[in-house]
Amino acid sequence: MTDPNRIWTEAADRLKAEIGDGPFSSYIAPSAVRVDSQGNLILVTPTAYARDWVRKNALRRMNELWLGLDGLARRLDVRCRAEMGSVPPAAASGVAPRLTSISAAPAASPAAPAFAPATDGARAVRAAGLQERLTFDSFVEGHGNAFALAIAKQVATWADGHFNPVFFCGPYGYGKTHLLNAIAWEAQRLRPDAKVVYLTAERFLSTFVRAMQDRSTAAFKESLRSADMLLLDDVQFVGGKTSTQEELLNTLTALIEDGKRIVLSADRAPMALTDVEPRLRSHLAAGLTCPVEAADRDLKVAVAQSRLNALAQLGVVSGEARADVLEHLIDRTPGSMRELEGAVNTLAAVAGSRLSALTVDEVQSLLGAALRTGPERRITVDEIQKTVAEHFNLKQADLLSERRTRAIARPRQIAMYLCKQHTTRSYPDIGRRFGGRDHTTVLHGVRKIEELMPKDDQIARDVEALTRKLRG
Repeated sequence: MTDPNRIWTEAADRLKAEIGDGPFSSYIAPSAVRVDSQGNLILVTPTAYARDWVRKNALRRMNELWLGLDGLARRLDVRCRAEMGSVPPAAASGVAPRLTSISAAPAASPAAPAFAPATDGARAVRAAGLQERLTFDSFVEGHGNAFALAIAKQVATWADGHFNPVFFCGPYGYGKTHLLNAIAWEAQRLRPDAKVVYLTAERFLSTFVRAMQDRSTAAFKESLRSADMLLLDDVQFVGGKTSTQEELLNTLTALIEDGKRIVLSADRAPMALTDVEPRLRSHLAAGLTCPVEAADRDLKVAVAQSRLNALAQLGVVSGEARADVLEHLIDRTPGSMRELEGAVNTLAAVAGSRLSALTVDEVQSLLGAALRTGPERRITVDEIQKTVAEHFNLKQADLLSERRTRAIARPRQIAMYLCKQHTTRSYPDIGRRFGGRDHTTVLHGVRKIEELMPKDDQIARDVEALTRKLRG
């Protein structure tokens, strides 16, 4: 028998019987035999993970089977697609590059790691779901994120003596994903041959569930536990999912025992993840917890200016925005930094070369609808009071009363802050609607919340949650 198609079909059938459906479906079925320019037979795997697994666990047996069937005594090598580069559609031998599609399984296995790690360089990193613009160079440092940024840079250098795992926590939209992306890019640049795997918790969950359905959990585990650095974003989303938490715990344990690097993020500190099983919480908290605090006003201005500078380099806009225009955008986007960047993008698209000439009134006229929650959506003081009262388990009347206990005074100040952010009411008008209070009381309350948000993680989360509720 010398026909490679027939040899491969028979050898693959025998191998499947020996190693089982799971490993076969994950590593062998998505692969194909090709002939390179020198006439060598190559098993081409879809990823470097699969290549390494085949080389370690199946290549010797594959060659034994192949040699026993091939009258020409040819040997089979294994490479991943990235290594093959520009293999011609038909090699010199006249044999088609993809000699056969194995009938025992589909051409592409859904259980194969869908999250291409950074093993094969920049192209693979991009395939992993990372964003090219989220690097250390584009990260704007401020008072609330300086410590987290310093730790992120240390982790990215593969420096010895780091804490493991490193856990970034803080409100939604203030830079955690940016830091994890930046770490992955820099770590890969410094060690091109390392396996850097970046995943969102949602992707981890969906891929694990799919692997269980396809009975290929062994391949899933191998793909993660062979990583030199694992970065998992938004880990709070594994809460309440028992089997997924168990798998994550086992993965973290295996990686830590092997001295591999782990970086995680969530919207809360590890021990505050009440939906997460206690043993997993303990592992998450065992390394270093780095808070990424809500941005203060100076940092928001710097972020807005940085985004405009980046858009100017792309030719989207020219000139510089007036300081009061940036202040106006910040006032009208009190939520996360992502919302602020969205407002800046809209401004740049509308302004173009007129950016430096735009006044606050023109910006409000041009972007009024874009800076509201909807074309007809108007948030009222009464709505804010009811939403805040419900959030803090109070009555609306409590916010209007003369009571000054901390349990009421702080929610009242948050409500005043939200009124100033989401309505056009003046300080005196807001004061009248809070039981006839003086405008200086409202001003003090608004400034107090502005002062506390960068320092108090709980208040920042409360304001963020209330903002989302108000915007529907």
